[in-house]
Amino acid sequence: MKPSNIAIFSPDPRRAAVLTELRNLLPRMEGTPARVLPFGVPALDAHLPHGGLAGAALHEILPADGEMPAAFGFMAAVLSRLPPGGPVLFISAPRGLGDYGRPHGHGLNGLGLDPARLILVETGSEDLALWAMEEALRSGAPAAVTGAIGRGLDLKASQRLQLAARDAGLPLLLLKPAGTAGSNAAATRWRIAAAAAARDRFGLMARWRWRVRLERCRNGRPGEWLVEWDHVAHRFSLAAALADTAVSRRAGTPSIAGRAARS
Repeated sequence: MKPSNIAIFSPDPRRAAVLTELRNLLPRMEGTPARVLPFGVPALDAHLPHGGLAGAALHEILPADGEMPAAFGFMAAVLSRLPPGGPVLFISAPRGLGDYGRPHGHGLNGLGLDPARLILVETGSEDLALWAMEEALRSGAPAAVTGAIGRGLDLKASQRLQLAARDAGLPLLLLKPAGTAGSNAAATRWRIAAAAAARDRFGLMARWRWRVRLERCRNGRPGEWLVEWDHVAHRFSLAAALADTAVSRRAGTPSIAGRAARS
């Protein structure tokens, strides 16, 4: 099962018509969006300036090499912590998810994100994807805007997105390819890799795990954790082997999470 709310935008000089179509997909919501989105993991939230992910900012999510599915899964789990109500808009550039296809409804459900809440927008170019993200933020309609692009993000483009997110009071989570880290206006940058899942006594997969590295955080502290996801309770926690230890680290120090994942 795939999300049914899909729009495909191609480059079109009549951008006013495209904008009208986008706005029609996003009915105006009532209420004020959440300003902070905590992970619910004290060791991780303590590294963020407001005890959680800022809800009015641009956040970059980068995969480790070849780990785009893990990065997308982590992003979906983060989005599942949004308060109920309002659509989640996912805007994908042509090379945004590479050859991994579209989000799958069963997988989204397992990560706590209702696929009926997701509106998938596929654009015909990278520039149009960035434009659609900015316009969606300025509309104030979705609960969150997310996207995937196949290139780096320059300072000017990131500033426009950051200002749009701030003015709208909405989070923008942006997936980028592994090798595109650079200087820009994003509030945080996360590097995500898959880790061996926890197994139950029958050897079946019980909890998915990620190696999560906070590489940059404005007014916060970098760190690295081995995080797992309870697909029944839909919540994050530290991997059991690390739950009683200080798992966060300063950038440049040995990776506790990496060693635990290999043990």
